[in-house]
Amino acid sequence: MSETTMQQQQRGDSRGKQGVLLYYKFTPAIENLSGLYNFYESNCSSLGLLGRIRLSSQGVNVTIGGKLSSLEKHIASVKENSLFDGTDFKLASCDEPLSDKVAKECGFTSLSIRIVKELVTLSSNPLFKPPDVSDAGRHLSAAEFHSVLQNAGSLPGEEYPIKSGKLVLLDARNLYETRIGKFETPNVQTLDPGIRQYSDLPTWIDDHIEELRGSSVLMYCTGGIRCEMTSAYIRSKGLGFEKVFQLYGGIQRYLEQFPDGGFFKGKNFVFDHRISVGSSDESIIGKCLVCGSSFDDYSSRNRCTLCRMLVLVCNDCQKEHAEYVCELCQRHQKGAPFVGSADVDNSHANKTCNPGNRSANAHFELDHSPRHSCVSRGPGENSSGFKGRTASLAKKLKSIAELVFVNAPHELPFIYQPTDDSAPSLTQQDPPPGTNCNKKYAWLVAPEYLGRRKAADWESTCVKFDPLQYQQQTEGFNESTSYLSTVFSEQGPFDGVLGFSQGAAMAALICAQMGRMEATAIDFRFVILCSGFAINLAGYSKGSINFPSLHIFGNVVGKDRQISRETSMDLASLFEEGSRVIIQHDSGHIIPTRSPHIDNVRDFLRRYFQGCDTNLGFAL
Repeated sequence: MSETTMQQQQRGDSRGKQGVLLYYKFTPAIENLSGLYNFYESNCSSLGLLGRIRLSSQGVNVTIGGKLSSLEKHIASVKENSLFDGTDFKLASCDEPLSDKVAKECGFTSLSIRIVKELVTLSSNPLFKPPDVSDAGRHLSAAEFHSVLQNAGSLPGEEYPIKSGKLVLLDARNLYETRIGKFETPNVQTLDPGIRQYSDLPTWIDDHIEELRGSSVLMYCTGGIRCEMTSAYIRSKGLGFEKVFQLYGGIQRYLEQFPDGGFFKGKNFVFDHRISVGSSDESIIGKCLVCGSSFDDYSSRNRCTLCRMLVLVCNDCQKEHAEYVCELCQRHQKGAPFVGSADVDNSHANKTCNPGNRSANAHFELDHSPRHSCVSRGPGENSSGFKGRTASLAKKLKSIAELVFVNAPHELPFIYQPTDDSAPSLTQQDPPPGTNCNKKYAWLVAPEYLGRRKAADWESTCVKFDPLQYQQQTEGFNESTSYLSTVFSEQGPFDGVLGFSQGAAMAALICAQMGRMEATAIDFRFVILCSGFAINLAGYSKGSINFPSLHIFGNVVGKDRQISRETSMDLASLFEEGSRVIIQHDSGHIIPTRSPHIDNVRDFLRRYFQGCDTNLGFAL
């Protein structure tokens, strides 16, 4: 059956029926991005289409919805531009969103068109050089992909046969997607990275590079675009990584070709208000986080309390105001006791994974389009974890800010504390917590860690964790400012800096030395310091730092167990009284997002943008 015939049958005869359209196109440098932006804004607005459109010099990535007849008109208009020759337009009929909440979360309540640096962000590190997508892996049609899995060998007439034992099936999607659907093929090694977000994938690949070396890598994702970048990244590794193949059109095209599901079991998670798309095989592979029963419905939009990743919670286990902790946060020992778990490995529950205390740093930018943000973290957390924990803040400030996350430059070692405090070293009976911990970064480090930029194997220690260790993390300022100068010059200008915990200490130190640092691109107008503390500021007296600042920390009732109220108050006292604002809350070691605190944050930001009709963008 031809693609056109299938789509016609799928759409049916009703011209008023709703639909969803997905397509992407990588192309050589687009020179007239503003003209392309104007086309999409005019065309989609006139047709009443809503959704997300991302434009960059390398191409477009589009997910929009509306009436099927309007989507067909949009396709016809797009095809008039030779830029889109060969584009795979994935058009499907659908029902109205299940709820306003689903529609809002999936971006189908408005038309969002943005010019971005990358169509899909393979890494949040601003110094990361994206691979050349023109060197992506070879496309396999759904039929070819199925044939390779079925035979676990070569395609007929192929020059490079895929030998038994050398075929690796790689899922390029996030954990919350693979929970409800994935390819399951006998006799084919399948790798599921179990990542929180796509930008974590390069690190996972680097950590598992030997499993891929010399193999024929067969990869897939939802619609294909993530495989373009991922396959190019793997191939960029050079000799031993040439044989990379990807499912053209993704799982969506595969399920169209094999309506019974073929080798794909469960449902295909999609990033629109359909939420997921299944086959005629109605088997469920997902499980409720709490009770472990079969369940794969994300329509309730329950999320991990700590990282904000979607979690599966069945109807019987859903409770008002309940808090859930996802598998990844449980595995990495984050947070307090959680609400149930399904098939979670807690074999290392008594071990300590201690790369440092958690903190982050942020920078603000302002330009003439919807604002961008750059996010940087401090010790004990990478961009993925902090981005998850600040998801609520990002949503509350969405009208004036867009967050972009940046890792700090100092990579921390993995410190392991054996269960037996007297154990001098690791033994076979007392192994480290595992090999899947994400890398951690810091702005400031203890003197003995300065210059150690790679987290090698686990290091054993008999020294108990010191909650005041942040006071000894005094080195690395020059390296961090040099790194930030590059970030500012490449992605700025920024109007302000937001720092959390050690990130706040770093930001405060920059404020104190603003104007004294040697040639640097770091320049901003105000700072927001959350759960901050003073490092290397002993020579400064109260009120001596003349820089507009907002200080956010827990009050006496809040009892921030990591950074005390007195410590954050001492930092605030160093800033000039007339230019500082203080917000105290009762929520501990977090950035509060409920009223009245979030309203006060907005009020502080608006002081600097009164009369502006543009949005504020900042990076944490």
